[in-house]
Amino acid sequence: MRSLLPSILLAATLGLLATGCAKTEQKLGRGLSNMTEFARMGEIQKSVEQTALFDGPEGSATTGLVRGFSKSFARTGVGIYEVLTCPFPPYGPVFTNYLTVGRVSPDSHVPGLWSLEATSPDIYLGFNGGYVAPMFPGSRFFIFSN
Repeated sequence: MRSLLPSILLAATLGLLATGCAKTEQKLGRGLSNMTEFARMGEIQKSVEQTALFDGPEGSATTGLVRGFSKSFARTGVGIYEVLTCPFPPYGPVFTNYLTVGRVSPDSHVPGLWSLEATSPDIYLGFNGGYVAPMFPGSRFFIFSN
């Protein structure tokens, strides 16, 4: 006989998320974003850049890489914790004395809009701007760079 436990857990999770609790959705989204830290490598890039600026360029490739790697592990662990505990309070960010809240990117790079039809109001006039490949780390190619 097949176990009903996975189906019950899935239904309970969908029921909790479908209730429209903004704090639960924010915590789940923040957790999912933090879990994908090794895919976007934001902490590693940021730590290498900040180490080069504050401690000198000679230690950026070693010390910055190790700092970024440890912060990436911490961010991934916090993401797993937030996903598992998203239905339960407290809903605010945790571990903020070590990790920054929100999107992590190097200080020299501020993410912008993607080059999509939804973010381009003048697409039918032939004007379109934004990032071409923002999902690749270090991609800073714009269609229009004024």
